[in-house]
Amino acid sequence: MTFEKDIRQSALYREAAALYEDMRRPGSGQISDAAEINCSPDAKRAAFSGALVEKLDGTPTTRICEVEFVTGETRVLTFGPNTDRCPKYSPDGRLIAFLSDRRNKGNFQLYLLDASTGAAIDTPPVEGWVEYLHWSPDGGRILLAVAGHGADIPSEQGAVTSKQVGTQFPSWIPVVEAGEENFRWRHAWVYTLASNTVRRVSGSRENIWEAVWCGNDAIVSVTSLGPSEGMWYSARLYLIDIHTCKSREIYTPIAQLGWPSACPAGKHIAFVEAVCSDRWVVAGDLKLIEIATGKVQRVDTRDIDITHTEWRSDRVLLVAGHRSFETAVGLFHLEHGSFIEAWSSREVTASGRYIRVSGVRDRGDCVMIGEGFLRAPEVALISGGTYRTVRSFDLGCAEAGRTVAAADPITWRASDGLELQGWLVMPHGEAPHALILNIHGGPIWQWRPMWLGRNGAALLMLLKRGFAVFFPNPRGSSGRGQEFAGCVFGDMGGAETADHLSGIDYLVSAGIADPKRLGVTGASHGGFMTSWIIAQDPRFAAAVPVAPVTNWVSEHLISNLSHFCEISLNDRYTNPLGSYFQRSPILHADKVKTPTLNICGALDRATPPTEAMQFHNVLLQNGVKSVLVTYPEEGHGVRSFPAMIDYAARIVGWFEKHISKRVGDAT
Repeated sequence: MTFEKDIRQSALYREAAALYEDMRRPGSGQISDAAEINCSPDAKRAAFSGALVEKLDGTPTTRICEVEFVTGETRVLTFGPNTDRCPKYSPDGRLIAFLSDRRNKGNFQLYLLDASTGAAIDTPPVEGWVEYLHWSPDGGRILLAVAGHGADIPSEQGAVTSKQVGTQFPSWIPVVEAGEENFRWRHAWVYTLASNTVRRVSGSRENIWEAVWCGNDAIVSVTSLGPSEGMWYSARLYLIDIHTCKSREIYTPIAQLGWPSACPAGKHIAFVEAVCSDRWVVAGDLKLIEIATGKVQRVDTRDIDITHTEWRSDRVLLVAGHRSFETAVGLFHLEHGSFIEAWSSREVTASGRYIRVSGVRDRGDCVMIGEGFLRAPEVALISGGTYRTVRSFDLGCAEAGRTVAAADPITWRASDGLELQGWLVMPHGEAPHALILNIHGGPIWQWRPMWLGRNGAALLMLLKRGFAVFFPNPRGSSGRGQEFAGCVFGDMGGAETADHLSGIDYLVSAGIADPKRLGVTGASHGGFMTSWIIAQDPRFAAAVPVAPVTNWVSEHLISNLSHFCEISLNDRYTNPLGSYFQRSPILHADKVKTPTLNICGALDRATPPTEAMQFHNVLLQNGVKSVLVTYPEEGHGVRSFPAMIDYAARIVGWFEKHISKRVGDAT
């Protein structure tokens, strides 16, 4: 099956399709997932982007939905076509601003929803597509973050090039790139309600990666002087006057920046500084700037890596983040400089790359989209330190409960004595089990107890077949502080390789894993590590690298993340004896004996498909069994149907084929 182009008639494909049908209930009109939650000013309800799958075809679309906190009653407020997302209540609660590409797929523009009538109101279009929006404190304006048509989408959203809009050329016209194309830039725009007008408020040579209001007349932005993805890694914090469009730099970081927010009066700014792998994937130290003096303060958040900042008043800052196994929410009181932890949990985490919440009043209460390995996404209210489910989107899929015996945090010691952490999801049946090592991306990110039903058909199918799945968080992961996260830079594939192998050694010694039935997979950095680890250790019976880096020189020169290559390897690609060469899996492929299924997306700008192709070709030249699967309409990872069904079926088929059954198991 794994060698065939069309596997839609195979039993594995049909099994994966049935699983997604059960989890997503296409055509039922039921909400199967949620994101981008925002609390109403009266603290009685919340708006969110709800996924309603019409059919298993394309990327699931979302609609603007609303839920009542007391009753859990949920309503769908918009009906497309295409995608409606990013709802934000106006400060007085009369309007909900949202983004939609209903007129032209991929071209998101601002719309206003009248909360009393339900009518959607058009606004003048901007020159580009809107990534996100923020209301001004007085409710008179809306800040719009606008990317040019053709600008790259960040890797955590697929790393594809956004759709070009405008003049249509004949099919034979060549693609021409000079590196100076105007469509690559991102700018800040402001929509004024009273005049129903929009205008750009940032300079033509300022690239705005992230921006928020700072009072009613200024914005604070994460800005670089160029539009390439690599420029984000050296972006700085700026303050921009929306009337004069003049800007001034207010902070130069040592690492990277994310999640800025300003108090309503515009006197203090909060932001996160952290060593990072990707734009929009920022978890680290909370810092404050006093605008009048420029004084910068680092806040002690009790070891929580912060991923969300939100001022609830001029004196109270709501934050959220991750600490080891925990997802946590806290409050910082500016007046007396105290940080109070409001809630934390090992069992429940948040959807998305990291936790995002929306504040309810000033007491540390908030609303979030919560989930767990076996817990479907749900709107949850945290009040007085207590977590309460308001509305669950569990559609009754019983497969997870039938196939998962346990999902628990585990710890072990690295070869140098460092304590490491991860998660182990166990199947039913007697140990030792066949084991799949699943390596996370980033490398600065972390595995958490995230819902297995979202993109987890392959995992559930493997668990059903008796495979255990190991989710390690080696050094370089989030949630353990900046020193721990920074360990990976300059040592890609070094100590983290030993961390993964020591985790497997621990599970083998504990009688959980069968040392003769081991597989490994991972996407993005996990794809690199999968390709790398099978060249360093022969114990794996099968491997599936997804969206990998296999040649750091070609990755530097072809991908849109050349700057990341430099800082992660702490080297230059022109050094023939350096890390670009020493840590490239293709140059160690002569040591590989593991059958390998290489998977990539043809549209991937972060790890181009040529990375998987190179590893596939060199494995074949060395006589190793290898298959290359390229999805023509996918970018960084497989995100749309029916490709996700095909993807799950091929992964399960590969591991099932190459990881031998235990003596006595049924055939």
